[in-house]
Amino acid sequence: MRVALILPLVLPLAAAAISVALGRWPMARRTIGVGALAATVGASIALLALAADGTVVAGQVGGWEAPLGISLVVDTFSAIMLTVSAIMLLAVLVYAIGSPRTDDSGAFFHPVYLILAAGVSASFLTGDLFNLFVAFEITLTASYVLITFGGKRDQIRHGMTYIVISLLASTLFITAVGLVYAATGTVNMADLAVKLTEIDPGLRAGLGVLFLVVFGIKAALFPLFFWLPDAYPTAAAPVTAIFAGLLTKVGVYAIIRSHTLLFGESGPSNLLLVVAGLTMVTGVLGAIAQNDVKRILSFHIISQIGYMIFGLGLYSLAGLAATVFYIVHHIIVKTTLFLVGGLIEERTGTGALRKLGGLLHSSPLLAALFLLPALSLAGIPPLSGFVAKLALIQAGLDIGTYATVTVAIAVSALTLFSMTKIWAGVFWGDADEPPPLPGALVGSRLVFPRLMLGATIALVAAGLAFVGAAAPLYALGETAAAGLIDPTAYIAAVRSP
Repeated sequence: MRVALILPLVLPLAAAAISVALGRWPMARRTIGVGALAATVGASIALLALAADGTVVAGQVGGWEAPLGISLVVDTFSAIMLTVSAIMLLAVLVYAIGSPRTDDSGAFFHPVYLILAAGVSASFLTGDLFNLFVAFEITLTASYVLITFGGKRDQIRHGMTYIVISLLASTLFITAVGLVYAATGTVNMADLAVKLTEIDPGLRAGLGVLFLVVFGIKAALFPLFFWLPDAYPTAAAPVTAIFAGLLTKVGVYAIIRSHTLLFGESGPSNLLLVVAGLTMVTGVLGAIAQNDVKRILSFHIISQIGYMIFGLGLYSLAGLAATVFYIVHHIIVKTTLFLVGGLIEERTGTGALRKLGGLLHSSPLLAALFLLPALSLAGIPPLSGFVAKLALIQAGLDIGTYATVTVAIAVSALTLFSMTKIWAGVFWGDADEPPPLPGALVGSRLVFPRLMLGATIALVAAGLAFVGAAAPLYALGETAAAGLIDPTAYIAAVRSP
């Protein structure tokens, strides 16, 4: 089974190389990409089945023993993240194949997308800080290409901001890795879990804050989120969807992993709780102020990250279990909403609310596809967002963090308000200005590419299935949380010869 550890990384990379060689045959590129990601989903599910009971699987690349070699590790938390990300990558690729704006935009979309998939998988698999840096760089290098794919002026301008901020964060990351190595003589995370306890507490705390800043930039935490609302909305719909669903969650994963394994103390963290509250409030207020579908949804990425950090800040079994549950819910729902936004733009030519209206009449199916994940994002029962937020609020009340719980409830209400703003602007009433494409006129029939529509319907169905399986999924989250709070098994699996 240890062979499966390398498959989520090797399969997309090999497919990317083959896809480049098949540049003249579009159908072959599509088949290779879908096949590789489908196989990645299968390998990820196999790893999740193995790790579901708390088992930790570790392997050393090249046979070098830890901490000298490259460690690959899967526990329950990383297996969950790996599986959900693989499913989202596959669904969005199918959507992209059906979209003329991405599938026919050049021979390099598919290999670059597959490299991004490999980087995401490597981020969840790696067991040392330096290779986490390498995985981030693989992901970011691919994202630099994808975010500017199409070469429009807005994409280039905002994409350059994204690239500069990412490069600065990467420089800070490798500096932090160097400082950790200078202090401990290792970058293996299982080894660091032991050796960091032996250094000066002040130095350890300082390194912890430094890594929080590094990963906070990537996760778009307050006040480090400023790059996201302008960069994401300009990209093509499939690119924005996978960025919104996964890339910031890779940063959240890194924060959770480093805090629980390397720098965390027992008990709630006031710093994380304050950052969580500010991230929630800033994101939702930014969303309310926008008048474009993608920009509203982009600001909501920020606000929802705050809920995840809230659960981590509680540092309890219930809080971390709710966080894992919330991350999975958010990845599915946020990816779905951006795919719906892409469908709106595909047939109307715009996401500006003033140019839209009446789509409920021309496409009731599209309205339903938006409404279900939108209500889930706002936390309306009985959808997955309600279950996830209720779990977080209950965990917060158990700890006594009443201020952050109040903020979480208020932000949920404001999220519902911003979702009704999209509903009123896009699906209800009439447009204030003529839409760019005649398909947006009230009463006309909108016809969507089948693959785009099918992928979106599949993710909406996945969100509904998530509700039906809430109990076993939350139990899985509790197993993951137990492994995070007590990483003894993780450390032993990596350090054992």
